[in-house]
Amino acid sequence: MKWFYSFARNLFTLAGLLTAAPYLAAQEPMAPFFFMGDGWVHIRNAQNHQEAQVNLLNVDGSLNDSALSQVEAVFGFSTKDQGEHISPRLLFMLDYFSDLAAPGKMIHLHSGYRNPEYNTRLKKTGLTVAKTSLHIDGMALDFSIEGVKGLELWEMIRQKNCCGVGNYGGDIVHLDAGRPRFWEKATAGVGTGESDYNRRLTLSTEFDRYRSGQKVRLILASLSDLGFGINRSGALVGDREGEHSIAGLKLQSSGNQDCIFIQERRPTRFLYMDLPQEIPEGRYRIRLNFCQRPFEQMPLKAVSNEIEIWTSLKKSEK
Repeated sequence: MKWFYSFARNLFTLAGLLTAAPYLAAQEPMAPFFFMGDGWVHIRNAQNHQEAQVNLLNVDGSLNDSALSQVEAVFGFSTKDQGEHISPRLLFMLDYFSDLAAPGKMIHLHSGYRNPEYNTRLKKTGLTVAKTSLHIDGMALDFSIEGVKGLELWEMIRQKNCCGVGNYGGDIVHLDAGRPRFWEKATAGVGTGESDYNRRLTLSTEFDRYRSGQKVRLILASLSDLGFGINRSGALVGDREGEHSIAGLKLQSSGNQDCIFIQERRPTRFLYMDLPQEIPEGRYRIRLNFCQRPFEQMPLKAVSNEIEIWTSLKKSEK
């Protein structure tokens, strides 16, 4: 019967796309992420056996909120309590790499979301757990796929240089939506203090592609300490180091202060800036500058992952 369900699923997807074809042609939607599979994921929690088999996309290409919530339940992430979704960039990278490695096979989730208290308890037991783990931020998972060797999966992801990927031996691989990096057990750096003083903080956007003038949500993650400021003035930059400013950006805030002081974790998850209305299409990054740093070791700035900006005009209207 497995072939029948696969056939039915593909037929349903095709029918939906044909129905939506006039709409898609009119809107010319852009894929919101650089790495995306077919949208279908089948994931099961290896601990409690909770399971979801869903399409993360609606037929018009938008994100399927209901499907995201089902997957987040498998992750142990409460959308209602958190007021947000788990990183969609992470889920679509997982979709992409699972489709490459073993299309149609179930993904086994070994560790999904961890609240800070649970992460600390795991660390105290002596497990290889980072103090600033991206699991805390809903931006990481440890997974395996039956029949796929962990080292082969790790190497496949590493070659794309898109994200964080680690392998501690065996078939389980860590994947996160943080800055591109890779490690094995001997080079993990856990317990060395490298992430203290916010030295390994990361700045991420919610999506990879945006229209000019669109509002961008930014997330600061891998924080070891709170009690610092973010300068209201940021920049759209053209390089990984954040030195080449293309345009100034303003961090949205209810107050008038130039230095926005951060004392709780939640505000670091909901930072907003509007992209310029007039900007050449292309790839950029966003830079935030820090103020009132509690430690001299804390970076002066954070530079986001690469994003692509496109205009909302159709090519025929340019």
